[in-house]
Amino acid sequence: MTLSQILKPSIEKAVQALFDIVIDKVEFQTTRKEFEGDITMVIFPLLKVIQSTRGEAERSGANPVELGNKIGNYLVENVAEVSRFNVVSGFLNIVISDGYYLNFFNEIRNNSKFGFVTPNPDDKAIMVEYSSPNTNKPLHLGHVRNNLLGYSVAEIIEASGKKVYKTQIINDRGIHICKSMLAWQKFGNGETPESKGLKGDKLVGNYYVAFDKAYKEQISELIAAGKTEDEAKKQAPIILEAQEMLLKWEAGDAEVMALWKTMNQWVYDGFATTYKNLGVNFDSYYYESNTYLLGKDVVQIGLEKGVFEKDPDGSVWIDLTAEGLDRKIVLRSDGTAVYMTQDIGTAIQRVKDYPDVGGMVYTVGNEQDYHFKVLFLILQKLGFDWSKNLFHLSYGMVDLPSGKMKSREGTVVDADDLIQEMTETAQKIAEDLGKLDGYSLEEKAKLYNTIGLGALKYYILKVDPKKRILFDPEESVDFAGNTGPFIQYTYARIQSIIRKANFDFSSKSEIISLHEKEKELVKQLELFPEVIQNAAQNHSPALIANYTYELVREYNSFYQAVSILGEEDLTKKIFRVQLSKKVADTIAAAFSLMGIDVPERM
Repeated sequence: MTLSQILKPSIEKAVQALFDIVIDKVEFQTTRKEFEGDITMVIFPLLKVIQSTRGEAERSGANPVELGNKIGNYLVENVAEVSRFNVVSGFLNIVISDGYYLNFFNEIRNNSKFGFVTPNPDDKAIMVEYSSPNTNKPLHLGHVRNNLLGYSVAEIIEASGKKVYKTQIINDRGIHICKSMLAWQKFGNGETPESKGLKGDKLVGNYYVAFDKAYKEQISELIAAGKTEDEAKKQAPIILEAQEMLLKWEAGDAEVMALWKTMNQWVYDGFATTYKNLGVNFDSYYYESNTYLLGKDVVQIGLEKGVFEKDPDGSVWIDLTAEGLDRKIVLRSDGTAVYMTQDIGTAIQRVKDYPDVGGMVYTVGNEQDYHFKVLFLILQKLGFDWSKNLFHLSYGMVDLPSGKMKSREGTVVDADDLIQEMTETAQKIAEDLGKLDGYSLEEKAKLYNTIGLGALKYYILKVDPKKRILFDPEESVDFAGNTGPFIQYTYARIQSIIRKANFDFSSKSEIISLHEKEKELVKQLELFPEVIQNAAQNHSPALIANYTYELVREYNSFYQAVSILGEEDLTKKIFRVQLSKKVADTIAAAFSLMGIDVPERM
């Protein structure tokens, strides 16, 4: 139970006893740093209630300071947790007893799941979609943000008390896939990932770039021969061949299907390596080659319900102008589906596959904001109960200082290369700081990877998802400031303290009062469960990241202000080691929600 939940009934009783008024709402806020107090009641709303219910003479005598003092005195006399108070203007600053915080700490000290809520098996599950790549190129920096966000939000929602399924839909069909396949046929000489010594997704991506290069050359030749640019783009032989290959794929041509399956498997194997290195996973996979026909049957149902309307040419639309959107096509005049149809069908199929799903989160870039507004509205109009629990986790682009990525030109920031660069950056900075004496080469390599990946993940996740990011690898691996390595270093420092504690600190500490810095640290720990709930509701790992940074800042302030292992009073020493350990446990728990590891030594 939170402090506000404890105090609210007592304040309601105080108001009824003192002013004969029944209230059902009490406004709390964090006490400002310049005033003494642990939680603040805002008096002004109560003043308005009194003024609206009392006579003129009583109204004129009511003022916020007087009200605050009366309520404060009542709380001190009747509520064990309240030790004293002060009133500043219309704010009642309440000081909570050390006993309350000590009791709270002893309750959570050995709770390894502190802050986490065990999912109720009877509750509806949430499905979180992320990654969702194309099979014609490797994962890139944009996919990194997508994967980190989706994975972290899934972990946070699960920690908040929901069952979660992680999924992705892989775009494994279409003209872009045929471009890589055709280029491999033309230029590949039968090479494979094994013969080339290259990850399969990179090999296939190289042929996507090779197609684009050949296509541009043919366009230039046609323009030189007198064609317009538009004519050249349509008539270039290589694009006509790719279109022909797509028709063969759609017709189930055996040779094309065999090549398609082979090259896609190369890509899947490559993706699997990247996902493992990035530390993300999935419970299920959907493939557009299986889902692109889904939804067509739903269109007929929608027509019968009057949700959709058919135009004279046979195409089917939905008119969303009354909702401030536009008319959206869901079936072409030739009977073929569009992406919207496919997404409608896939959403419905997922609930069929996982009947306990009651909502979905789609982790997709903000360029698709409009698409998801339309999709969610259509599903609501079709009458699916779970459609009210759909959320588009929209996020901004990630740029490097060198500028925007362009995958077709082969200058994409490859996810594997980025992970390797982060590890190397961590190595360089750690070696410059000279913190690794006595480490074996294997220990160093593992640590560099932990620091590098932690830096990357934290830097991306600490930013509100909606905001665009300028990612600076060097800045992210700084061992000072709001960075992953700074927090990891504090965790490792605490582990060092625990290793050096040559006494038994497992039993309950018997201290009866707290140092100011100890109290502030316990107060910060107390916030953790609420932060998880808020992060889940807002689909924002940034709330977890920035909470963890504030916890670490409070710990470092505590570390500088008091002696821990050098404390002569054994009772205090035991408590401070216990408090340090709980901070470390909470750092590790918070970082686990972002997929970040913590090192035992640094």
